Amino acid sequence: MAQQGTISMTPTPVGDTAVEILLGYDVRRVRWMAAAILADLPPGVVDVVPALDRVMVVYDIGRIESVHDLVARLEIVARSSAAGGPAAEPQLHEVPVCYGDEHGPDLAEVCASRGIDRDGLVRLHTQPIYEVQVGGFVPGFAYLAGLPAELATPRRATPRPAVPAGSVGIGGDRTGVYPLAVPGGWNIIGRSPLRLFDPDRQPAAVLRAGDLVRFVEIGPTSFAAPAARPRHTAATAAVTVVSPGLWTTIQDLGRPGHRAEGVPVSGAVDPPALRLANLLVGNPEGAAALECTLLGPELRFDCDAIVAVAGADFPGLPSCRAVRIAAGGSIALGHARSGCRGYLAIAGGVAAPFEMGSRSTFVAAALGGLAGRPLAAGDRLPIGPADRHSGSAVQPVVADLCVAAVGPARPGELRIIPSAEALALPRAVWEHEYRVSSRSGRMGVRLEGVPIPASGDGIVSVPVLPGTVQIPPDGMPIVLLADAQTIGGYPVLGHVIAADLPIAGQLRPGDTVRWKRVTLEEAHQAYLAHEAAIAAMRSAVAGRTPA
Repeated sequence: MAQQGTISMTPTPVGDTAVEILLGYDVRRVRWMAAAILADLPPGVVDVVPALDRVMVVYDIGRIESVHDLVARLEIVARSSAAGGPAAEPQLHEVPVCYGDEHGPDLAEVCASRGIDRDGLVRLHTQPIYEVQVGGFVPGFAYLAGLPAELATPRRATPRPAVPAGSVGIGGDRTGVYPLAVPGGWNIIGRSPLRLFDPDRQPAAVLRAGDLVRFVEIGPTSFAAPAARPRHTAATAAVTVVSPGLWTTIQDLGRPGHRAEGVPVSGAVDPPALRLANLLVGNPEGAAALECTLLGPELRFDCDAIVAVAGADFPGLPSCRAVRIAAGGSIALGHARSGCRGYLAIAGGVAAPFEMGSRSTFVAAALGGLAGRPLAAGDRLPIGPADRHSGSAVQPVVADLCVAAVGPARPGELRIIPSAEALALPRAVWEHEYRVSSRSGRMGVRLEGVPIPASGDGIVSVPVLPGTVQIPPDGMPIVLLADAQTIGGYPVLGHVIAADLPIAGQLRPGDTVRWKRVTLEEAHQAYLAHEAAIAAMRSAVAGRTPA
């Protein structure tokens, strides 16, 4: 990853799914560049992410002509837009804040450490007009620059497991508002009733890079926490959750295009397995299904249905085979025998509401799925209308081909494109075997082993992607997955290639992996070969001979 502050109009690759343009510390130039790219969007680009000193452009490998052509086109846009456009008047937002009392549990501590009283803190905090430098961390969160030096306070040594939505905090030399109830390590000095992120609104995030913010004090009698967002409910249901399993959520292929608002792509951690399960029951490949983690759910069906499971191997259903369930029947997947995540598709798809273009569940923002949470006992799942030919063409030999091509992951290698800084690391780093930690989840696979010395200390607020391998202070690498944050501040070892991300998503606690360094060209070849295998499965499921 390039050093911050560098300026280069030539886009440089980031892993095998993105490039970035370095613009130096100029938030307005970054914002203008992102807008210019969006106005002339090259084919295959799925997201444009502005950060502090760069713009990241995320692409779909299968939809671009070549990285060379994409880079050439983006370079033309970058150079023609380098000076920026007309000086548009930035939008100023007034954010009401109730300081102290139960809304600011750290206010007294900050005052004591800074040698000021409450009124002095409020005066200093409400005096400046802050600039939104970048969004990220969680949907709708904005890093605000302009905090008076007298208020700069180190982050808390131990983050809180939950910070209420609307909490106003200080972290180092920045301030900001937590738009969601999430864990956090900033010093909480107050709370705002303003809803800063609402997926029912366009844009969903109130604060965008380049905007201005002024805090305004309100009293406790004026404070009213925002009402809970109304949830969409389905009129009909066809499946009842008897037991939810360990961590079962509704997922499709995700919601790309919202990283600038801090919203991750989410969706299936193993997209090929989701696509296969849907193909087996006659659904579109991106239909919503159930992602089942290690321990699958028990479900009762209110009507006839066709189901299939792919990915992890569960004893309750044969893997990669369409199975008919009679009305009143039940299935219980049980504990996965191999792999970590299975995808249970139901003919017609799970008809959860669309939120920001997807049915996928993102728990941190209570977004998508059923009220934005994992399934619970008693939930009733709405199912869409099924194609009358669903599952009719599936034969055991076809299913066996599918299992061989997209089977559960086994411990082995993860192919990685190293970052420029990581190439200087000792050879032993690349040869060491790492064990998957039980603390892994949809945000990332945490690995344990010999610590990796961090390179590039001081990196803050750069875009990250599923596949980015971060090195936190303890030196234990984290492979980011579908629910990972969009902005990260840790040094980067490199990026697991797109073809191997499904393997990473199927790793179980205790599995072991090694890195295998590859080039960008090798990564793209692997991805295209992977897509060819899925195309062969698509033909096989449709009753045709695979190519």
